[in-house]
Amino acid sequence: MSTTDETRARSCVSCGINISGTNAAAFKCPDCGVQIFRCAKCRKQSNLYECPDCGFTGP
Repeated sequence: MSTTDETRARSCVSCGINISGTNAAAFKCPDCGVQIFRCAKCRKQSNLYECPDCGFTGP
């Protein structure tokens, strides 16, 4: 795993905060299957996210 992948894996894709040890959601991108992490605050506020690999956007 590269440094970029490691940073991405520990950060909310919407706001960029470190999600280690938080109540974050992990799911696969509906288009390409890449693992995406979102913090509880962004999920609750329905902030948009964009897949870093394919550009898919969702609520």
